[in-house]
Amino acid sequence: MKPLSSMPGSPVLNSRTTGNAWARQGSHLPDLDGSSARAGLIARLELGFRRLLGWHKTFAHGVYPVEHKELTAAKPIRRLPFPAELIIPLQQHKGAPSIPIVQVGQEVMRGELIAVADGFGSVPIHAPATGVIRAIGLAPTAEGPKAPAIFLKVYPAATQEVQAGPARDPERMGPEEIIQAVQESGLVGLGGAAFPSHVKLRPQTGRSLHTLLVNGCECEPYLTCDHRIMLEQTASLIRGIRLALKATGAKCAIIGVEDNKLDAIIRLRAHLGRKPDLPIRVLAVQAKYPQGAEKMLIKALLGLEVPEGGIPADLGIAVFNVGTLAQMGELIPKAQGLIERVITLSGPAIKNPGNFLVPLGTPVRFLLEQAGLQGELGEVILGGPMMGMAVASLDVPITKGVSGVIALHPEDPALAARPVYPCIHCGECVRACPVFLNPSLLGELARARQYQAMAEHHHLDQCFECGCCAFVCPSNIPLTQYFRIAKSINRDAERRRQAKRSH
Repeated sequence: MKPLSSMPGSPVLNSRTTGNAWARQGSHLPDLDGSSARAGLIARLELGFRRLLGWHKTFAHGVYPVEHKELTAAKPIRRLPFPAELIIPLQQHKGAPSIPIVQVGQEVMRGELIAVADGFGSVPIHAPATGVIRAIGLAPTAEGPKAPAIFLKVYPAATQEVQAGPARDPERMGPEEIIQAVQESGLVGLGGAAFPSHVKLRPQTGRSLHTLLVNGCECEPYLTCDHRIMLEQTASLIRGIRLALKATGAKCAIIGVEDNKLDAIIRLRAHLGRKPDLPIRVLAVQAKYPQGAEKMLIKALLGLEVPEGGIPADLGIAVFNVGTLAQMGELIPKAQGLIERVITLSGPAIKNPGNFLVPLGTPVRFLLEQAGLQGELGEVILGGPMMGMAVASLDVPITKGVSGVIALHPEDPALAARPVYPCIHCGECVRACPVFLNPSLLGELARARQYQAMAEHHHLDQCFECGCCAFVCPSNIPLTQYFRIAKSINRDAERRRQAKRSH
């Protein structure tokens, strides 16, 4: 990647230096009333006893990477300026790409519909800013190949007032109305998966949901945007949970928060303490990676295992990220579309790290210019360093599923070229794998190009590419990359077989 020579930081982003995150717990909380203070004391005592007695709610295996969350954990969410141009990909979600309904040269208002959903499994896209459509064409993506996108030139003098429909009363909305409104908002999973939220709210025929799990773990190193959302957007989050409970018919909700976010646990419990009739609980889980994976969270909180090839709905459970539900609680009453999201901008190469509210389509290059760089830029990762994706171009835009931008120096240990040695069969990868696979054996099969055998006999498709095996491997074998390639080859082979059968 070509380094950026000089990127001055915006003076708006300057903030005082902060210390250790754990020592800071509670320092950025607002004044607490008596009941909130009691809730905080109870939470501290509970976590203390759990640590002392080893009663952590967690899953087996996993790893403990250095968190690096102290860089941004105490920094409030701030809004960044609008860039001169937004790049809005039509494929920001799992499912069929959105279909553009605007033309080049057309003026659009912030929040206006610019692309419609292509079927129930798709979602619409709304203009993140007021401006004019400069082009509709191919744009760079984090995955590599260019993809269709709308290029929106932002009007610098516009007020950027959001266009919205008539306000809704959530108390009067029925389940189908809520699901329809969620699809119309363009909301998807903001934790990274980008799965359309309205699809999760409506389980397949024959399934019913009884429990809503709210994922507040944020186990990836560096990322703290969900942490700040729980602290700063508590009312919207609880409102979103109530909407999701009503839409799904689930009887209760559990918010799972890692025990390194004690201030978030205190805040949520204090807020719910004022509404004791709500069927919502806040439970602490052990800070461990990948605690935020939905199968791991289900195991930790409920002691249940999602069957192989199954989904949480098979157990009557729906899992949503806290950022997703906070946006649901914010957008649905206002009849607005998803046009911006909170991201964490962090890493050793960032001069002014923090948590920022940015319009969808903002290029990574603009974010780095605003935050400023210190030293040479080596690599930029979208998402967290464990499961995130390094970008080849700084013109890649922020999409609905991007939760963070991590900038590393060229000399960062994570980027160091390490020789790959033969597997020594130490078993570290087996002890780390959270879904109890044998990564060592799968790696040997991948090197032998036995991709079909990996899937048919050794459960390759159970791997969700968390990176634990590669993280602990003393031989530096890139196991996660092997498995990702194997699954891609198997998918291509399956598509060819289906095409041949159709002919």
